[in-house]
Amino acid sequence: MRLRLFADYFQIHILDELSEGDVAEGWTEKALADRMVAFRDILGFRTEVDVDVQVDVNPLSGPPPLDMAPYDHIVEASVEIPSGRMVVMGCSDYLPDAPRVEVNPGWVRIRVQKSNLANAVMADLESDESPETIERITVDVWPEEPSGVRVLKQWNP
Repeated sequence: MRLRLFADYFQIHILDELSEGDVAEGWTEKALADRMVAFRDILGFRTEVDVDVQVDVNPLSGPPPLDMAPYDHIVEASVEIPSGRMVVMGCSDYLPDAPRVEVNPGWVRIRVQKSNLANAVMADLESDESPETIERITVDVWPEEPSGVRVLKQWNP
């Protein structure tokens, strides 16, 4: 599923549709460097721009092969999606209207892979106006026992 989401406050959120969680208090210096904060049923990941970004969401049956070459930053964490309906949204989007992705109910691992970051940062507020400058994010999701945030590839602008 390809989405174009407004990354208000430099954030995209992934959560169970019944979650009442909030990631606001989780943005420590480490979380900002990792570009991710995760609690039981909600996860937030940081974008490099606060305009529209392209987000491709791929529900999978198991962990995908890890190919770091096409990406600038890769980070993953676990969240619980007990309803089986995972919401993907900008942090200021209206929850009832936000896109849903069907997943197996329970714990899932979410790998966020970000690319085209230097071009997006350079274009800044105009980065969403062109395919050459938009921040691109691939989100792979699969069932897995819970574990913490793990940075697999760190981007340092």
